[in-house]
Amino acid sequence: MLDSKTPSKMKILITGGAGFIGSYLCERFINQGHKVICLDNFFTGSEENVRHLLSNDHFELLRHDIILPVHLEVDWIFNFACPASPVHYQFDPVKTLKTSVIGTLNMLGLAKKTKARLLHASTSEVYGDPHVHPQTEGYWGNVNPIGIRSCYDEGKRAAETLIMDYIRAHGLDAKIIRIFNTYGPRMRHDDGRVVSNFAIQALSGKDITIYGDGKQTRSFCYIDDLVEVINRMMLKPDFTGPVNTGNPFEFTILELAEKIIRLTGSKSKIAFKDLPLDDPKQRKPDISLAREKLGWQPEIELEEGLHKTIAFFKNWLEKNSIP
Repeated sequence: MLDSKTPSKMKILITGGAGFIGSYLCERFINQGHKVICLDNFFTGSEENVRHLLSNDHFELLRHDIILPVHLEVDWIFNFACPASPVHYQFDPVKTLKTSVIGTLNMLGLAKKTKARLLHASTSEVYGDPHVHPQTEGYWGNVNPIGIRSCYDEGKRAAETLIMDYIRAHGLDAKIIRIFNTYGPRMRHDDGRVVSNFAIQALSGKDITIYGDGKQTRSFCYIDDLVEVINRMMLKPDFTGPVNTGNPFEFTILELAEKIIRLTGSKSKIAFKDLPLDDPKQRKPDISLAREKLGWQPEIELEEGLHKTIAFFKNWLEKNSIP
C-alpha cells in the first residue's frame, strides 16, 4: 500500500535507467501510470533496454552523467547509476568512485531541494570477502581499501555514509538496499558476471571459464524478485534500511556451471583459471529483515530464472556475432 505521503501519480527519476535493473524499474513505473525520467550516460546502459518505452508520453530518456549536477522536479529518485560488474567498474576506477561519491552527492542535493524520496542501490560488495556467513545488515564487512575492487566496494560504502549523514543532518527521506547477485534477461553479454559468462560460453560451445576451484559460493536473485522488493522498500514508510535484497539459496560456482551446461544441452567443458584478487569466497544474504519489514522473499527458483535468461542470450546470439 502507498503510505500517506506518497502521491498516486508521480514524477520518478531513475538514474542508470537504461541499465539492466534500471530498465525494469522504468517499465514497472510506466505501467503503473507514473511519469518516468530515465537518466543514463550509456557507459553500460543501452537504449535497446528501454526502446519499447520511447513512444510512451510518460517516458523521457535523458543522456546525462550524474557526476554533473542535474536540475529536475521529481517526487522519487532511484539512484542506480554505477557500473556494477568488475570488468566495467575496473575499466575506469576513478570514474567509478566519482559516480558513487560525487554522483550520489548530486542526487542527495536534488532530493533535498525537491523534497523527493530517494532509494539508493548499494551492494553486497560492502561486505567484501566476508568473515560472517550469511551476511546480515549489522556486519561491517571485510573490505580491502586499496585493492582492484576498492573503487566499487569503497565507493558504495562511502555512498551509504553520505546518505545516512544527509538523513541525520537534513531529515532527508532516503532508503538503502544492498543488492546481491541479480540475473535475468537484458544482462549484458560482456559484463563478466558468471551467469552471463556461462550462458554465452555454453550456447557458443566454448569452454566454461571458472576462476579458482569453483567452490566459492554465490546466491542468485532473479530480476523480477528484485524489482518487487525495490518497489516494496520505496513504499514502506519510516524504514531507511540498509536492507539485504537477494536470494538466500546458495550455490557453488561449479554447480552453476554444471546446471547451465545441462539446461543448454551444451558440450562445453570446464576450464579452471586463477582466482582474481579479492574475489569473495562466500556470498549469501540473510534476508530476515526484508521478510520482517517488507513481507518479501524471492519466489523464482534458480532453474526457472536460468531458463528465461538462457532464452534471452540464445536470441541475442542469433541476432549478433561476438568475437
